[in-house]
Amino acid sequence: MTDYPSVSFEDRMERTEFRVAERAHITVDGDSCRGCTTKACVVACPANLFVPTSDGGILFNYEQCFECGTCYLVCNTEGAITWTYPDGGHGVVFRRT
Repeated sequence: MTDYPSVSFEDRMERTEFRVAERAHITVDGDSCRGCTTKACVVACPANLFVPTSDGGILFNYEQCFECGTCYLVCNTEGAITWTYPDGGHGVVFRRT
């Protein structure tokens, strides 16, 4: 069995390239989020891209998204999150260095 070295989140981010498209591949309807009691997307996002607002909504920044789809899977408010793949040639690129 091979032991893999522990890599911090910061180190992973330094090894990751984000090719940002003009069109957001994930959109969040902050108004729909106001009625959400769990805010599961805030906790579940591995890149910490969801930020609750003081009025109960959510701010989201797609530029450093890992494209894992976790936010879409854990969201319990229909229509709050729309997730698609980024346009061709854009999105996250994981590098091994």
